[in-house]
Amino acid sequence: MEYIIIAVVIAVALIGAAAGLVVTGRRRKELPPPPAAPPQVGAPTAEPSGQPSAEPSAEPGPVVEAEPGPVAGTPPLDVPEPTAGRLVRLRSRLSRSQNSMGKGLLALLSRDHLDEDTWEEIEEVLLVADVGVAPTQELVERLRARVKVLGTRSPDELRTLLREELTTLVDPTMDRTLHTARHEDEQPPRPAVVLVVGVNGVGKTTTSGKLARVLVADGRTVLLGAADTFRAAAADQLQTWGERVGARTVRGPEGGDPASVAFDAVKQGIAEGADTVLVDTAGRLHTKTGLMDELGKVKRVVEKHGPVDEVLLVLDATTGQNGLVQAKVFAEVVDITGIVLTKLDGTAKGGIVVAVQRQLGVPVKLIGLGEGADDLAPFDPAAFVDALIG
Repeated sequence: MEYIIIAVVIAVALIGAAAGLVVTGRRRKELPPPPAAPPQVGAPTAEPSGQPSAEPSAEPGPVVEAEPGPVAGTPPLDVPEPTAGRLVRLRSRLSRSQNSMGKGLLALLSRDHLDEDTWEEIEEVLLVADVGVAPTQELVERLRARVKVLGTRSPDELRTLLREELTTLVDPTMDRTLHTARHEDEQPPRPAVVLVVGVNGVGKTTTSGKLARVLVADGRTVLLGAADTFRAAAADQLQTWGERVGARTVRGPEGGDPASVAFDAVKQGIAEGADTVLVDTAGRLHTKTGLMDELGKVKRVVEKHGPVDEVLLVLDATTGQNGLVQAKVFAEVVDITGIVLTKLDGTAKGGIVVAVQRQLGVPVKLIGLGEGADDLAPFDPAAFVDALIG
């Protein structure tokens, strides 16, 4: 009987378990589908169009503030050094070879007895210094006479004597004025015109740029004419010099007519009311007749506006007596009014100042004493002689 009860209980349990499984299966079938994911809040997805989307990305990167760049504008202009007393400030630039001229003369004149051999040595010192034969003979004769009268000579007396005689030799009576003022008496007022001429390689374009600084330092308004059309770099170089001091440059096409450029420069100078028009001409060998004739043409064409005020011949002081030959040929083509001696801080001899003035009968007006922008100085005979004798 017990076995029957146990069997019945097990049967009931199995039936109950089977019924539970059936009910669970039905409930799973009746459950609703899970709800759809909620839409994301933001910009709607762009339709594909074959073009890149212009919308920003969902996660923008950090904002970087750009640092302010340099403000575009005109660079500050250079302020050239004053020209007054510039040679005094640059006297240390004079080469040792020039200084030895003065010291050598002082040493010879200080001897107790000045015989003929000593005077010959004095002549040699002067000739080696490129003073020239005729000026040397004149100076020696004057020194002989004054030493004879002076008798006993102290070092200070000798220095004073030599300073006076050398200054006389350099000739302080020559007019070394640069005529660069505008002609206000004409209608319309016409700027002064300065032509810069010389052979190749003497530093002519650089000298023109430095001369522009000299004129600006003296209060002139300057317009530059790049009439060296054979060398494009010359026009670029001159323009760079002008931009530093606010001087505009008139230039033409490479290989163009230099006379036309010079004419246009003066024409624009008149229109703009400039004080000075500075024309840089092409370097040319003094032995080339065609090139020298072209230089004469430049001057004639410019003079259609009015007379040229200055024709400055640039000479390399280190060429010595050869520079005198160049100067003579240039003087035959254009009327030279002044000399610019460059590279006097190098191996040049100070006597070239005397020689070139005697050869041409025109004064040295400017001398170059270095590579700096303001190393071109108006020539001062007294300051130059002081530098020579130390």
